[in-house]
Amino acid sequence: MGWFNRKKKHIAPTTKKTVIPDGQWVKCDDCGELLHVKQLEVNSWVCLKCNHHFRIGSEEYIKILLDENSFKETEKKMRSANPLEFVDTKDYNERLKTSMKKTGLNDAVRTGIGKINGKKVAFAAMDFKFIGGSMGSVVGEKIARIIDKALENKIPLIIVSQSGGARMMEGALSLMQLAKTSARLTRLADAHIPYISILTDPTTGGTTASYAMLGDINIAEPKALIGFAGPRVIKQTIGRDLPKGFQRSEFLLEKGFVDMIVNRKELKDKISLLLDFLG
Repeated sequence: MGWFNRKKKHIAPTTKKTVIPDGQWVKCDDCGELLHVKQLEVNSWVCLKCNHHFRIGSEEYIKILLDENSFKETEKKMRSANPLEFVDTKDYNERLKTSMKKTGLNDAVRTGIGKINGKKVAFAAMDFKFIGGSMGSVVGEKIARIIDKALENKIPLIIVSQSGGARMMEGALSLMQLAKTSARLTRLADAHIPYISILTDPTTGGTTASYAMLGDINIAEPKALIGFAGPRVIKQTIGRDLPKGFQRSEFLLEKGFVDMIVNRKELKDKISLLLDFLG
């Protein structure tokens, strides 16, 4: 029985309850603004109030950066194996199956050939939703093969990085991808074929220590977390407080680790201009 009962019946409520359909509204992580998904999509997934860049996947980057219907995916069916029979809180095979089902991807990167304002490019975009965008054997091999495509066709290479680092479930096999991809990029540089690296939030670990920071031009999105080890680990190691904004795009630009910071909405036109310049 309730503690309180109305004496008068049929009294209309003083306020209306607002019903927000699931999946149609998103709250900005930075300013807390409530944004409609359609508005965000039109605005390249950038907050209309504070310019916060939402994390997006490879599919969204393909739509934003490449000409419509120009992308032809390569090595789509390549999948990771489990040579170490790795088990942590879950069997690695099960973890892969779960990620494939959840994301619709076979691994943490999509590669292919596309066009940017009519200019043909070799393109790769990582996806943080697939095991934290970690770089395993398949990611390294797909990156190596798209570099070979750029070299074979003599077309510029664009890589969008978004990663938590090397994939621990593959141990040393994952770490070998750093050397393999870096060596391939040396061949591209020797052939004087442009490579533009785009660093998004987050780009860390082995990805940063290899192809992500080896671009002829390194472009970062605003306020992206970019670094090798995390700030907490570095602080514990050196025993000192870190500077404000440490490992963010703006800090790296000031220290010369990236060449420019570009708003996502302007990224396609900026890359097109750079490709004309690099010729």
